[in-house]
Amino acid sequence: MMADLADHYGKNPVFLKDIAQREDISEKYLSIIVIPLRAAGLIQSTRGVHGGYVLARRPEEITVGDIFDAVEGKICVVNCVKDPQDCSRAGTCPTRDVWDVLSEKIRETLAAITLTDLVKTRHEKAQNNIMSNI
Repeated sequence: MMADLADHYGKNPVFLKDIAQREDISEKYLSIIVIPLRAAGLIQSTRGVHGGYVLARRPEEITVGDIFDAVEGKICVVNCVKDPQDCSRAGTCPTRDVWDVLSEKIRETLAAITLTDLVKTRHEKAQNNIMSNI
């Protein structure tokens, strides 16, 4: 959804039904995820005949990490990293540090990929697919 909105950035607002059709995603699912995306300030909605959804910021300013955080919450490989009180061994567990580092690396990776990057990759893959089908 966010890549579709990025692809249409600077144009008219986009209806969820159009995104659902283009992306082959349930409109019902999209109507659920717009709530946290809007709350996080990543998208804006406009009502009415010329309404729909647009990105609230430029695509190069929104990362996959921003989207993930809005929809799923802060990424964490195992719960004890996020909430050490959940495990009585959190203070002495040697693998907890590994999971903590891994969680941070995943967050860093997601924070390094912008919607602009996704749109560019989408266009490159579409072009490669067209070329391979010729």
